[in-house]
Amino acid sequence: MFPPFLPSCLTQDWPSRDHHYKQTKLHMLKSWRDSLERKLAAVNSVITTLEEQLSRQTTD
Repeated sequence: MFPPFLPSCLTQDWPSRDHHYKQTKLHMLKSWRDSLERKLAAVNSVITTLEEQLSRQTTD
């Protein structure tokens, strides 16, 4: 059975659906990139901190 409503993208012409799909995909990929950049920045910060701590310990 069909759902009681049709998604709005099914009532649009192909170029409009394609454009909407590409915009959605772009938004998702940018969100993933932003998340990965935050995680990478955190990892880099921890690495820097550990390297500083190790260099201080070896000089003591």
